[in-house]
Amino acid sequence: MTTLLLILSLFLALISAWLFWQVRLQKALIQEAREQSGGPDHTREPELVLTLCVQDPIAVARRESRSARMLADRLPIMVTKLVYQEVMKELKKELEVREIDVVMQLEYR
Repeated sequence: MTTLLLILSLFLALISAWLFWQVRLQKALIQEAREQSGGPDHTREPELVLTLCVQDPIAVARRESRSARMLADRLPIMVTKLVYQEVMKELKKELEVREIDVVMQLEYR
């Protein structure tokens, strides 16, 4: 019985040492990431981001496309994605006409 408890204690000590080592590695990675990030947020200028949300993309798709009327009920996520892509295309064209450089990206939240 004593041998079993000794083996179990050694096993738990090894696990504890491994976990301690992992925590130290994680702290080092976090510190390195902080150093590369350019400092706390209050020292950098804020970046302005414009967010666009289509209130009812399914209704827009039904109004603008005949095929979307059939697909909207069966594949609403795909239709919503296509609506956002088309809105991005149209906005990009309009901004290019006005000679405004923009970077557009679609983010999922």
